[in-house]
Amino acid sequence: MTKRIIVVGAGFAGLMSALAAKRLISMSLEDSPEPAEEIEVAVIAPEAMLVVRPRLYEENVADMSAPLAELFKVTGIRFVQGSVECIDVENQLVISADVAGLRSTLSYDRLVLAAGSDNLCPANVPGLSEHTFAIDHIQNAVRLEEHLKNLPSVPASPGRNTVVVCGGGYTGLELAAELPGRLAKIPGFGKETRVIVIERADTVGPDLPASMRPIVLETLERLGVEVKLGTAVTSIDATGITTNAGERIKTMTPIWTAGTVAAPLTQQIPGTKDWFGRLLVDAHLRCPGAQAIYAAGDTACARTDEGDSPDAVKSTAQYTKMSCQHAMPMGRYAGHNAAADLLGLPALRYSQVMLGTILDLGRDDAIFAAGAGDEAVVALEGAAAKPLKRWINETLIYPPPADDLAGALAAGDPVNRTVVPAGLGC
Repeated sequence: MTKRIIVVGAGFAGLMSALAAKRLISMSLEDSPEPAEEIEVAVIAPEAMLVVRPRLYEENVADMSAPLAELFKVTGIRFVQGSVECIDVENQLVISADVAGLRSTLSYDRLVLAAGSDNLCPANVPGLSEHTFAIDHIQNAVRLEEHLKNLPSVPASPGRNTVVVCGGGYTGLELAAELPGRLAKIPGFGKETRVIVIERADTVGPDLPASMRPIVLETLERLGVEVKLGTAVTSIDATGITTNAGERIKTMTPIWTAGTVAAPLTQQIPGTKDWFGRLLVDAHLRCPGAQAIYAAGDTACARTDEGDSPDAVKSTAQYTKMSCQHAMPMGRYAGHNAAADLLGLPALRYSQVMLGTILDLGRDDAIFAAGAGDEAVVALEGAAAKPLKRWINETLIYPPPADDLAGALAAGDPVNRTVVPAGLGC
C-alpha cells in the first residue's frame, strides 16, 4: 500500500520540503536490497510556481516567480493544484479546492505545513483593508506597480506625489529605499515626489540588529526618504492617513507593511502558537500536538540555538525569523524528517548553519550583518554589500534547474552548506 507525504505550499519551505523528502526516499530505494514500500510525495498549492517573495519590493514584479511544473515532473513529485481549506488532523485528510471551486480530499501519512504568511491587518485601523496597497503576495505587488505607473495620469497634488510606507521593518525599509529610484523612472513624475516611512517603534527596523540601524537611517536620509518614528497610523481613507499624533498626511498610495501573521491553516493544528500565529515545533520540526505533522517556513517557530523547543517562547532563546534564510533550511529538515519517520530512519535535529541579516537599500546600496540578534556585526555596507544581495536575490533563492535530477535532489539535502562565491566579500 502506497504511503503519502503531503506538502502544503510551494514556497521556499514547501519546495525544499518536497525535494528533501523525495531525496531521502530515492536514496533509501538505492540502498535497499529488497523492494521498499512506495511513498508518494505530493505538493498542494494554487500554482506550480515559486513566488520570489523577497523581491516583491522591486520593479517588474510580474516576473518575480519561477515555474516548478517541470521540476516536479523530473523529480517524481506529484503536484495537486488547489488551495487547502481544511486539515483533518484526526483522520489525516487534506481537503482542497481548485480554481473552479471543486473540492477534493487526499489522505496523508505525514504532512508538512509550509503555507507561508500574510500581512497582519489590525481591525482597529479604519480604512486599512479598503484603501491600502501591499506587497505580501505577487498579485498585490503587481497592483501596486500598476498604480504607481498610472499616478502621472492624475493631476499633480501633494497626495498624488506622496507615498507612505506604513511599517519600518525589513519589508518596509527595502521598499522605501527602492521607491525613490522607481518613481524617478516613471514618466511624468518630477523631483517633487515624497516617500515617508511610518514606524510605531522608537527605532527604525526594530527587528534588525542594532548595528545596522544608524547606517540604514543615514542611507534613507541620503535617498530623501522621511522617517517618522514613534508614530502609528490610526485611520486611512481615499485621500490620506491620520496618525496618533493627529497629523494628516495626504497620499493616494498608502502601503501596509506593518506586520506579518502565519497562514490561517496553523489554527487547525493543535499545539502552542507564538504571537505570529506560528506553530511551536520541536527540534525535528514536528508539531508536538500532531505527531504526523511537521511545519516549516513562516508557519513554524523553531529554536536556532542548541535548546529544545519549549512550550512557550522564551526571551533568552534564539528563534527562526519569517524569511527565506530560515524557510529553505527548515523545509529541508522538515521534508527529510517526514520521510525518515515513514522509512524508520533517525530524524535530523534542525540546525541553522548561517545566521545573518542583509537589507537592500535602493539601487546602489545594501547592508549585511553577520550573526544573530543585537550581537550581529555589520560586515558589509553600501556598494560593497550590493553584489552579495544581488546574488541572493537573483541566484541563491531560485529553484534548481529541472534538467539536472541529481542536482535537484541534492538541493533538498538538509546538511547542504551554502558556499558564497568568491568576490562577494564574505
